[in-house]
Amino acid sequence: MKKFILGKMINLADPRIGSKVIFKTNDFFASANRIINPNPPIFKEGVFDSHGKWMDGWETKRRRGKGFDYLIIKLGKPGKIFNVDIDTSYFSGNQPVYASLEACYTNIKPKNNSRWIKILNKKKIGPNKNHNFKIKNRSIFTHIKLNIYPDGGVARLRVYGEVDMKNVNFGKKQVNLSSMLNGASIVGCNNEHFGKAENIIAPGKGKNMGDGWETRRSRGKNYDWLIIKLGRTGKINKVEIDTHHFKGNYPDSCSVQASYIPGKISNYSLIKKSNKWQPLLNKVKLNAHKKHSFNNKKMKKNKINYIKINIYPDGGLSRIRTFGKVLK
Repeated sequence: MKKFILGKMINLADPRIGSKVIFKTNDFFASANRIINPNPPIFKEGVFDSHGKWMDGWETKRRRGKGFDYLIIKLGKPGKIFNVDIDTSYFSGNQPVYASLEACYTNIKPKNNSRWIKILNKKKIGPNKNHNFKIKNRSIFTHIKLNIYPDGGVARLRVYGEVDMKNVNFGKKQVNLSSMLNGASIVGCNNEHFGKAENIIAPGKGKNMGDGWETRRSRGKNYDWLIIKLGRTGKINKVEIDTHHFKGNYPDSCSVQASYIPGKISNYSLIKKSNKWQPLLNKVKLNAHKKHSFNNKKMKKNKINYIKINIYPDGGLSRIRTFGKVLK
């Protein structure tokens, strides 16, 4: 376990949790909706539409007067923001000069005179790169406003944080504790070469093979793994391992471990200790393009807030779902 990838929490601007662009000053060259696409941006060589070069992101026309462009995103779930990524991949010469971010909490559609709070001051923006910024404000927000100066294109905006679950009452009903909709997040994994780890906790059924977690071909005796922090501590009754769309590259088998860890712990320390967690599901064979359901017989009475899925030797999973009751 010498090499691993630490999780980035949840992208609160992900449309899979209900986030959407509700206003933009202009998107003449490229639709504003593309800026929240969960997939990595792409470039289509030689492809043009009626307005010009097709670009995978939000791109405004060239301003010839004063002012600047902006868009507003309604977050699918209210939450705290820890980091943002303003990604200008493939925008070179047409990226903004500067960008800033504002945020607010409101139950109605925000307007220009809403009480926007600046969470990121004007920052210089370069071509064709990821711009990662830490956010110090720990308030809960429902909306994000991206300002670009004076105009230009941004491929993606990712808003990393945690879903606010404090006032959510699940009662006694069974819920998917490992869904990003319910506050779950990725702690880390050892590899995500072909598909991002965060896809495995997305809601609903995977759209295709790219909408899942997939590792490279290991060519060895090792195995791949991924750790999830559940949105809420609970008791797990059933586990679903979904290999939909993975037909020649699904794992041969898998196992699941689990633990309850009270208080705060760094992701690095948690990963190092995870090998000693209890088995929730012993090693079982998997099949292609199928939803596998397993009852929790080993840790049914245990309270759990972390799970680790191990896949042997490598491959791809569409989703993992852990159904149970939330503990107060």
